[in-house]
Amino acid sequence: MTSTSATARSTVHGYPRQGRNRELKKAIEGYWKRDVSADALRDAAAGLRRTNWRQLADAGVQEVPTGDFSYYDHVLDTSVMVGAIPARHRAAVAADALDGYFAMARGTQDVAPLEMTKWFDTNYHYLVPELGPDTVFSADSTKQVAELKEALALGLTARPVLVGPITYLLLAKPAPGVAADFEPLTLLDRLLPVYAEVLADLLAAGAEWVQLDEPALVQDRTPGELNATARTYRVLGGLTDRPKLLVASYFDRLGEALPILAKAPIDGLALDFTGPAAANLDDLAAVGGLPGKRLLAGVVNGRNVWINDYEKSLSVLGTLLGLAERVDVASSCSLLHVPLDATAERDIDPQIARWLAFARQKTTEIVTLARGLSQGTDTIAAELAANRADLASRAGSALTNDPAVRTRAAAVTDSDARRSHPYEERAAAQRAHLGLPLLPTTTIGSFPQTTELRTARADLRAGRIDTAAYDARIETEIREVLSFQEKAGIDVLVHGEPERNDMVQYFAEQLTGYLATQHGWVQSYGTRYVRPPILAGDISRPEPMTVRWTRFAQSLTARPVKGMLTGPVTMLAWSFVRDDQPLGDTARQVALALRDEVNDLEAAGSSVIQVDEPALRETLPLRADGHAEYLGWATEAFRLTAGGVRPATQIHTHMCYAEFGDIFQAIDDLDADVISLEAARSHMQVAGELATAGYPREVGPGVYDIHSPRIPSAAEAAALLRKGLEAIPAERLWVNPDCGLKTRGWPEVRTSLENLVTAAREVRSTLPSASS
Repeated sequence: MTSTSATARSTVHGYPRQGRNRELKKAIEGYWKRDVSADALRDAAAGLRRTNWRQLADAGVQEVPTGDFSYYDHVLDTSVMVGAIPARHRAAVAADALDGYFAMARGTQDVAPLEMTKWFDTNYHYLVPELGPDTVFSADSTKQVAELKEALALGLTARPVLVGPITYLLLAKPAPGVAADFEPLTLLDRLLPVYAEVLADLLAAGAEWVQLDEPALVQDRTPGELNATARTYRVLGGLTDRPKLLVASYFDRLGEALPILAKAPIDGLALDFTGPAAANLDDLAAVGGLPGKRLLAGVVNGRNVWINDYEKSLSVLGTLLGLAERVDVASSCSLLHVPLDATAERDIDPQIARWLAFARQKTTEIVTLARGLSQGTDTIAAELAANRADLASRAGSALTNDPAVRTRAAAVTDSDARRSHPYEERAAAQRAHLGLPLLPTTTIGSFPQTTELRTARADLRAGRIDTAAYDARIETEIREVLSFQEKAGIDVLVHGEPERNDMVQYFAEQLTGYLATQHGWVQSYGTRYVRPPILAGDISRPEPMTVRWTRFAQSLTARPVKGMLTGPVTMLAWSFVRDDQPLGDTARQVALALRDEVNDLEAAGSSVIQVDEPALRETLPLRADGHAEYLGWATEAFRLTAGGVRPATQIHTHMCYAEFGDIFQAIDDLDADVISLEAARSHMQVAGELATAGYPREVGPGVYDIHSPRIPSAAEAAALLRKGLEAIPAERLWVNPDCGLKTRGWPEVRTSLENLVTAAREVRSTLPSASS
């Protein structure tokens, strides 16, 4: 390809919000503590937006997104935009819009927050809209208009990005008190006039284009939902007082919705052409392309950190030129899902760093591809040669191919991934061995990371203290955590994980084949940022990772202390995974490494071992035709991790903040002895769903929402526990928080867990077979 289109423009769907040094997190958390004023927070946010847009423009991006910036969550921003404020939050929002916004996100001592769950198959969490038949929508485009004007004032070409109305309604849930079978999509005709008003406001503010994100359309959709989509874009496309409309999808192929949107009276589509969404290329050709429309071609993967294959992308772009009036080059989705800048990583081998592209590098890739598409490949010959060399370096590296790891993985048999005894026999052996009461209490694993602990970790990295001093700090933390749990009356203890910086990174740093970053922060929810490790090569465990501290904790108490591991699927889901081999192959390698750790924990005296898999549901493919293959290797990986222990060793797992209804069979197939799940925000809904599905094992549906600063009373926890008992018999019900306590402070944790134990004892005392 030497010459093509002269009109290709470069753009992205969104950009990381936090700033190079997580300035947004610090400003928001300072505001919550009242150390930062509202005006100072707004100024900090505006400065970050300007920095982001200038970075994009300086890289050569010709159209910047606006509206993707958020103090907490873009779906919550959409709820504000359409006036869908829950009744319990209206007074707070009316009194102070910013405080009311954060009350919806985090709750207060008196008011519960909105429910939180995963954004499709990512590790980003959104705030679930609460809607009902009485919901009245009203337009408030203040944020969207203001941010557009900010970008235009800088002399930039800007495109506002909004969550589309179909996706917004499909992500919503019935509000508290509304019938569970209420369908938010029935509110569509009320919502569309509000979107029409917002679009008119953006046009008046100077928008030429507005992007409406509809990722929900890449999932399997009913005929009714597809008809609603057709009606939506017939109505919005038919407006006269509107900007040009670009409807965007990402994360998978658009499928049945593609011909609907191709024919709709809109002006363009943004499609993902990476991973499973590569099928959009053939699908687009099959519907006759997009004559007369703009196509935003997402050929640079916005969800992973590997460099783009320029020649492959240019081939796709060349094919697309014949399928649309105008083809522009973009990321596959928002760059929110990747770290900001790979050049900040000084500790990664330069030979390996060549393989990496974070947000800033991806914008360079997009600009390079747009130039090659517009001006011909001769103009990017040097970039193409360097790209070929970098791809070859990765493919030929010893890191990516360890013969010993591959031989071991190939030798796995079905029996390796099965416990030696059926659950009923194991349960009897575990009850006899552990001697726990009805409604046993426990926590999920982590305890608050204190200032002293964080300081010690920083001091160790900086060389201000030695390993012995750091280990002494860890021992002190473990003693304090154990002492509190014993005094509180918790039945199965944890050591609190003070030595762990993150539940995935901690293990990744001790496994071969993983790379850890120093500055690779990615938003998980609100001000919670994580540094996903990079799964770059074949995986093995050189030596035990958790045994030392678990053994130390067990030496301090006669009560069982859980060994705590992160499961293989979550190790993949919360890392940037290899794209050069099937995920199932990588999962098996990780499972075998973790199996060695489980066996060592048991040999060291652990009677209870928890293998967390909070990401099992989030990694489920978005379309049903991919479910069986994924769940097959995912459940095998978990069973392979835990399959070698004795019957009396109790295996726990944990999941949180996801929709579990369509994977109950897979949860059963894990064959864990006890599963703990998020349930507080969803009012114990999952307990009823498990009972309906006939789940036969022990369950700990959470009674304490740890993602909110509010402290649940003993009465509140007891009420949730009684609701759980309506679905799950007492001999199979555990009492625990929703998730780990790392992000909470000690004062709230102490009171909340004491209330949790009080609730368990109170409810236990009312049971026919209760014993104190």
